[in-house]
Amino acid sequence: MNKQLYLGSIFLLILLLANVKVKAQSTTSKNVSTFLIESPQLDTLKKIWVYLPKSYKTSEIKYPVLYLQDGQNLFDASTSYVGEWKIDESLDSLQLDIIVIGIEHGNTKRIDELTPYAHPEYKGGQADSYLAFITETLIPKVDSLYKINNSSTHTFIGGSSLGGLFAFYASLKNPEIFGKALVFSPSFWYSEEIFHFTENIEAENIKNSYFYFRAGDKESETMVPLMKEMKALLTSKSIKEAQINLDSIPKGEHNEGLWAELFPDAALWLLGLEK
Repeated sequence: MNKQLYLGSIFLLILLLANVKVKAQSTTSKNVSTFLIESPQLDTLKKIWVYLPKSYKTSEIKYPVLYLQDGQNLFDASTSYVGEWKIDESLDSLQLDIIVIGIEHGNTKRIDELTPYAHPEYKGGQADSYLAFITETLIPKVDSLYKINNSSTHTFIGGSSLGGLFAFYASLKNPEIFGKALVFSPSFWYSEEIFHFTENIEAENIKNSYFYFRAGDKESETMVPLMKEMKALLTSKSIKEAQINLDSIPKGEHNEGLWAELFPDAALWLLGLEK
């Protein structure tokens, strides 16, 4: 073998090994796929992750759907900055009939997209545009591609941290679309306006809404108290105790590890299968 051919073979081998290494780092199951969609509301292109349950190919039923924020952190350790929720592994194990849509966060625009009101220091406050993208562009696309039960009782929204703040806001803003909200470690500290907004909501509009609140005791001094304050506001709107599932997790910290641990129970609750 001449030197040039030998070096070329070595180069190709290195490329092959590099590709194998990249693929090995991915932790998504075969039930997860992705697609790109234009968002005129945000003037950007969004990557969307889609988890389909094991039964999807052989069943004719229409599935409930959960829209989750921060899609990079949900299914794949290779796309997550600090760990993943392991949603596909959890749902594969539980064998639950639910579709999960993970929405890519906006990177440097994440704060803008997930906050309904501006913070004096961190700014933001453009969640209405992001919500419009979900309701006007993404949901119709998902409905056209997959077997979806798009009634509000089978359409859920969720997130953690700023994503939890957004999910809660979206469920109040569009209760006719999102019947249940999965709210992990919500950033209610970001602006007092979220409390004013909740206080001014017409009780009739959210009488059929359900909320799943979870946060860790070690996240911050205000995390759990603000979450409980929000529950009190909701109950003042005649929301029944059975519609609010709230708990704090001893020694729980503000990270993907906590949210991954919480997700299986939350998924069961969304489907009315809680233990």
